[in-house]
Order: sequence, then C-alpha cells, then structure tokens
Amino acid sequence: MRIGIAALVLAYVLSQFYRAFLAVMTPVLTHDLGVSAADLASASGWWFLAFAAMQVPIGSGLDRIGPRLTAGVLMAVGAAGALLFSQATGAFQIKLAMALIGVGCAPVLMASYFIFARQFSPAAFGTLAALTLGVGTLGNVASSLPLSWAVTSFGWRETVLGLAAITGAVAVAILLLVRDPERLEGARGGSILELLRMPALWPILIMMMVCYTPIAGLRGLWIGPYFADVQGADQLEIGRVSLWMGLAMVAGNFAYGPLDRWLGRRKALVVAGNAVMLACLVALWWFAAAAPIWVTVILVAAGFFGASFPIVLAHGRSFVPAHLTGRGVTLLNLFGIAPIGIAQIVTGRLHASTPPTPPAAPYEAVFLFFAVTTAIGLVVYLWSQDRPH
Repeated sequence: MRIGIAALVLAYVLSQFYRAFLAVMTPVLTHDLGVSAADLASASGWWFLAFAAMQVPIGSGLDRIGPRLTAGVLMAVGAAGALLFSQATGAFQIKLAMALIGVGCAPVLMASYFIFARQFSPAAFGTLAALTLGVGTLGNVASSLPLSWAVTSFGWRETVLGLAAITGAVAVAILLLVRDPERLEGARGGSILELLRMPALWPILIMMMVCYTPIAGLRGLWIGPYFADVQGADQLEIGRVSLWMGLAMVAGNFAYGPLDRWLGRRKALVVAGNAVMLACLVALWWFAAAAPIWVTVILVAAGFFGASFPIVLAHGRSFVPAHLTGRGVTLLNLFGIAPIGIAQIVTGRLHASTPPTPPAAPYEAVFLFFAVTTAIGLVVYLWSQDRPH
C-alpha cells in the first residue's frame, strides 16, 4: 500500500505543478502564441473548473470502484492534455489542454485522502492530509525557477512534451501499484444530497471556497503578469519569486499538520491562519506599487498562512459518515477547487476592464477581489461547529 500511496503523491506533485506553471510560462506563451493575460487567466480557470466538475463522479468512483482505476485512468487523460499543450498554436488549444490536464489531476489527492480516511484514525487524518499536501506542493516549487530554467534551456514545447511523458508514466504506476481498501461490509447506500442536508457542513464548505483560492490564484497565475507589468521582471526573476512563494506554501502545509494535532482545535487554527492571510491580501492591495522586495515578503507570508486547505478539509471530513467517505472528501474538494476556476475568470475580466493607469491599478482590483471574498468566507466560518479530536 505504501508504494501505491507514493505513486498517488507523485501524481499530486504533478497536479500542483500544472495548476501553477502558467505563471512562469506567461512571457514565452505571450511572445510565441500572442495570448493575453486574460487568455491565460481563462485557461487557468478551465483547469480548475474541469478539476471541480469531476469531483462528484470521482466521489462515486472512489466509493464504488476504488482509487486505483479512478485515479489511474483519469491521469492518462491528463497526459493527453499535456501532449496537446505541447503542440498548441493558440489560446483555445491552451484552454482545452488545461481542461484535460485538470480532469487528469482531479482524482489523485482525493484518492490518497480516501485511503487515509478508510485505513487510519480520524485524529491522524489531518496530519496525513497536510503531509501529503506539503510533499505535493513541491510540484508548485518545481513550476517556478526549475521550470524557468527548463524552458530557457530546452524550449517550452519540448519541456511540456517531457512532462506529458512523465504524466503518462505516473498513470501507469498508479494502475500497477495502488491497492484499493477493502470494501465496507454491509455499507448502505447514500448520496451527496445526504451530505448537503447536514447544517454543520455548510460553514465549512463556505470556508473551503476561500481558504485556498487566493494563494492558488496568485501563485498559479497573477504573480507572473504582475511582476512583469508592474515590477519589470523577466522570466527568471518571476521564477525566483514564484519559488519563494512556493516554498512558503510547502512550509505552511508542513506546519499546519503538527499544529492541528497539538492544538486539537481545528476551527481556532483555521481562523487564525486565514485572518493573517487576509491581512496579507489587504497589504497586497494597499502596497501594490511598492518595491519588489516588500511585495515578495507579503506573497511569501500569504503562501505560508494560506496553507490551511487540508485542515479545513479535515474539519469537514470529521462530520462525514464512513459509507460516504469518497463522496464527502470530493464534495469538500469541489467547494475548494471550483471557486478558484471561477475566481480566475472573474479576476481576468477585472484585470482586462481596469485601465492600467498606473500600471498597478488592474492588479489592485485583483488583490482587492481576493481580500473581500476571503473576509466574507471567514465571517461565515466563525459560525461553524468545532469538533475536537
């Protein structure tokens, strides 16, 4: 089972890579294909929306046929998407490729969480979830300076073609190595509607909508065009800043897990972390035209404190009945991922419709959007029911 989980974690490294690599690819795609920041925001949105749209069927697949086939087959679809991306000649092909990659990446984290939920204690779930997310976030790191180096050295088409081959190999590894947990004896049926009728879940679902959206949106796209347009950064400089923010997100994921076990109060931990992230978003909006070093510091802090996703998911998981484990974790993930796709499209339109006078103005609109939505979600979450562990 351990080697199968390792294959799923490697697949999640790729998932984190693909959701963030457009930020670094922005300059070369704009130069070679003539795509705009709004086009790339839309492409990023397609990835997240396709990822989110798959969560309901994936939840059913995990409960009915298990994580091996569910994750392995769809990961092969992601490899086909990466292949299409490497051959793209325009914005539509980039968007379609990102959607296919999103479909491929959609099951891998939830397949791991399904195994954790079925084979480990509830108290260990949050730590294992955060550990998996922390290791997976190394893909976020790989999509920063290392990707910049690869694109500069080999070309972007050759780099993405290599990624397609790696993705295909990981899909095969999942099919060969993952072992499905034993089926529950006498498990009764159920549906997502049963979960949606649980009042205790709704404040947590609202928090899921905003706890990851800002850092995913910033690190996944906006950090690139912002530093290019406002700070005059080149591709390697963007890669360096992306690397620092990615490392902060890795560190945050590793920090949240032990803190969850130590405090035993998930709600308090989530509130504190997201309150600091909100302060960082407000600072980004207020100091959007500041020197690069200060903006980088703010982004690093936002990446670290905004890494509460696995703890919010663990909070929601604690209310999910055992026979609905697959549907439960994927429902929570749906609420965590779909808003990112929507936010990328909305912020792309905000950016395009805001006059660039001064150059920071369109990005101030983007940063303010993330701050306001985070504040709303945080207020709603204050009404959630805590569940000590």
